[in-house]
Amino acid sequence: MSNLLQTFEKKQIEKLTGKKRIPTFRTGDTLKVTLRITEGDKSRLQAFEGMCIARKNNSVNSNFTVRKLSHGEGVERVFPLFGPMIEKIEVVRKGDVRRAKLYYLRDRTGKKARIADRDRGDEADQYAMIEEDPVQELNSNESESSVETKQETANEVKEVEAVQDKQQDKQEEESSEEPKLEEKKEEATAEDAENKTDEKS
Repeated sequence: MSNLLQTFEKKQIEKLTGKKRIPTFRTGDTLKVTLRITEGDKSRLQAFEGMCIARKNNSVNSNFTVRKLSHGEGVERVFPLFGPMIEKIEVVRKGDVRRAKLYYLRDRTGKKARIADRDRGDEADQYAMIEEDPVQELNSNESESSVETKQETANEVKEVEAVQDKQQDKQEEESSEEPKLEEKKEEATAEDAENKTDEKS
């Protein structure tokens, strides 16, 4: 059962991350999360920039918490990692921390809340954009359509052959009936001649 769930969740993750890239980030990194907000018929993009203070890895249900100071007040938002409303995630700064959860920053302000920078170099994306899938889908669609057209042409050929066979059978029957009709005519003419000779006699 768990294997089925894992395979299903993997497929869902591939589907959700196929059209966007998710960079590798950790707690302590400063992130810029761009969200798509829909208001009625209109939609707009809104950026939320802050420090990642927590991250939960739970397959499809993975999420991360971003904290920022807005007019001296701390604001936190929890984002689902594979949420469809997230347009893109950018890593602005990489922080050097030794903890998985940075909840102690809630009680600190000013210089005490600062985290040192750490250069981890260029890291590969956690989930890169998949560009090959649409091509594969097109190829599969083309192959399906080619198979369908082949089947249709084969069916048409069979129908044409069946019609030709019927026409040949009719022609053979007609050709076999013609000599019988000639024989009957000959017999009829012979009987008429006999009848006439009998009448004359």
